[in-house]
Amino acid sequence: MSLRLTSKIRILFFGGRGLGAFTSIKLAMFLALTSLVTGTLGFILVENYNLIEAIYMTVITISTVGFSEVKPLTLEGRLFASLFILLNVGVFAYVLYAFTDYVIEGKLFEKIHKKAMNDQIEELEGHVIICGYGRYGEEVADNVHVDGLSYVVIDMQEEALEKLIRKHRDGLYVKGDASQDDILEQAGILKAKTLIAALPDDTDNVFTVLTARQLNPEIDIISRAADPRSKRKLKLAGANHTIMPEQIGGFYMAALVTKPGAVEFFSFVTNEYESDIGFEEVKFEDVPIECQCRTISELRIREGTGCNVIGYKSPNSRYIINPGPDTPLIMESSFIVLGNDEQLKRLEPYWEHYAETIKQENV
Repeated sequence: MSLRLTSKIRILFFGGRGLGAFTSIKLAMFLALTSLVTGTLGFILVENYNLIEAIYMTVITISTVGFSEVKPLTLEGRLFASLFILLNVGVFAYVLYAFTDYVIEGKLFEKIHKKAMNDQIEELEGHVIICGYGRYGEEVADNVHVDGLSYVVIDMQEEALEKLIRKHRDGLYVKGDASQDDILEQAGILKAKTLIAALPDDTDNVFTVLTARQLNPEIDIISRAADPRSKRKLKLAGANHTIMPEQIGGFYMAALVTKPGAVEFFSFVTNEYESDIGFEEVKFEDVPIECQCRTISELRIREGTGCNVIGYKSPNSRYIINPGPDTPLIMESSFIVLGNDEQLKRLEPYWEHYAETIKQENV
């Protein structure tokens, strides 16, 4: 049957609509297998063909290719073949339609792509999960992408995911409700480092945060909040941080009136104007044991990397601006350092170099 004829039959029966609502590749395979078994058994019983001959006759009968019979058919055999062809016209048409829908309309390639993407997500560890690809989720994904971090987007809208792929061809995503256990598990919640709930509705964010916290008690959760009354609920649900974009935007605009120079400098530092200046958090557990419990003056961070320690996060989560040289990097504390790209890149190798220096001094 030609593809043109198939298209005409599709228009006749389905009015030009896709076949997705009417066809199932699994059902088509079941019907084809059933027809093959029925025909094979029929030719064996009616014509006493062997198995190979019966299968061959069944295939050429179903496909109506017109090859000659293995052996001349008896009257009973011709009657069986005629009935078999009549009964299988609908089956053959359905199988062809289903296969056309599965391959021509992209379902086969969609499944292959989805399988490959799921394999990639399963290999991720320490990645970011972004729930919701709206205005804020898109902005988060763009910045995470620029920083070179691995991330997975969760969204229910096909249009949003298509937009993600147009912007970032290598973007990974899961289509579904971010508040559902199985969807978060598909996104790798058990091995993720951070989850960002950027859904437009606060209620959805609360449920997403609650589910994520139950699945992974150690994950760092950041949630958007539209209503100030939702901040407490999000905290109770398990969010580590709640952000109100409108509140931050209002503060930013007001500060431009009273302190324009300071705000513009902050914008420059935070890469809004494509500067090469950035921040980095140096945590106690991220540095070698030889560097732990040592003071800023002992670590000589500025001397070794060019970065400046501009902040200190104490174990009780209080921040100290411009900490003194005697401030130690103790358990559950961290330093906030400022530097350009080149200086920040020196941080990680510097810790290894410093630790090696301490080892040699102790020998």
